Amino acid sequence: MRNIIDIQGLTKRYGRLTALDCVTLAVPQGALFGLIGPDGAGKTTLYQILTTLLRPDEGSATVAGLDVVKDYRKLRAEIGYMPERFSLYPDLTVRENLHFFASLFGVDVKDNFDLIAPIFEQLKKFPNRRAGALSGGMKQKLALSCALIHRPRVLLLDEPTTGVDAVSRSEFWDMLATLKEKGITILVSTSYMDEAERCECIALINKGKILDVNTPGRLMEDMDKNLYNVSAKDMYPLLEALRALPDVKDCYTFGATLHIVTNDSFNLDNAVSKLRQAGLDDARIWPAKGNIEDLFIKLAKEDG
Repeated sequence: MRNIIDIQGLTKRYGRLTALDCVTLAVPQGALFGLIGPDGAGKTTLYQILTTLLRPDEGSATVAGLDVVKDYRKLRAEIGYMPERFSLYPDLTVRENLHFFASLFGVDVKDNFDLIAPIFEQLKKFPNRRAGALSGGMKQKLALSCALIHRPRVLLLDEPTTGVDAVSRSEFWDMLATLKEKGITILVSTSYMDEAERCECIALINKGKILDVNTPGRLMEDMDKNLYNVSAKDMYPLLEALRALPDVKDCYTFGATLHIVTNDSFNLDNAVSKLRQAGLDDARIWPAKGNIEDLFIKLAKEDG
C-alpha cells in the first residue's frame, strides 16, 4: 500500500523554540492514523504545514503526491481540514456555512451530500440555526461536514474532540470509521490517550519529536510486564514511600491509583510489608494492565 502522506526530516522553529524536530512520518493511503501527544507536542504545527498554512524551515512533506510548498494551490483541493478551534462563521446558519464552504471549492452541496448525510442527519432538524448557537457536539458535526463537502482524498483533524462530551466523542470516532470505509485517508491528532486504540496505526509525539510509530497492539506488547497498581488512603505519603523502594524504577499518578514500574527483582509481598512499616497499613499492590498512556510516559522519560 503506497503512502499518501510522506514527511521527511520536517523541522520548524519559532525563535529558540523548536516546534518540530526532524519529524519523519508516513501515512498509508486509506488509513485511520493517529497522532498522539500532549498539548505543546507539535501536533498543530505539523498540521499547519501539511495544510500549507506554514512553511517548514527544513525537510519536506507531500500529501496526495503534492508538495506542501511547491504545489500548495493544487493541494488545498485534495485535503479537508478541521482545526482544533471551531473555525466556522458563528453568525451564519448551518445551511449558510455548508453552502459557503462548498462554494469555496466550486462544488454544489448536493454533489457530495451522500458523503456527509450520516453526519448531517441531526443538523437537518435546525438548518436555520446560527452556528454559534449550536452545542459542542453539533458544532463538531457541522465542522466535519464542511471539511468534507468537496470530497477530499485526505482528512486532517487537529484534536477534533477537545471539549466535547464522552458520548459525542464516541459518536465522532464511529463517523471516522465510516469515512475510512469510503476510502478517505484520515490523520487525526488527540491528547486523549484512550482514543489511540481506535486508530489502525499511531505515532507518539512529544516536544516536536516522534517517539514511536506502530499499531496500538504492537506498541503495547510487553507493557504489562513489571507494571503495578498501588493504592492507599493517603496518596502523597504512598507516592514518597514507593519512590524510596529500591526496585521501583518509576511511580506516577494514574486515575485514582498510582502506577509503578519495577525491576525484574521486585517482590510484591516485600513491597507491601515495607509500605506497612512506613505506616501505610491499607496499602494494596496488584498487577496493572498497561495502556497507551503508560507507554507514552515511558517513552517520554527515556527520551529525556
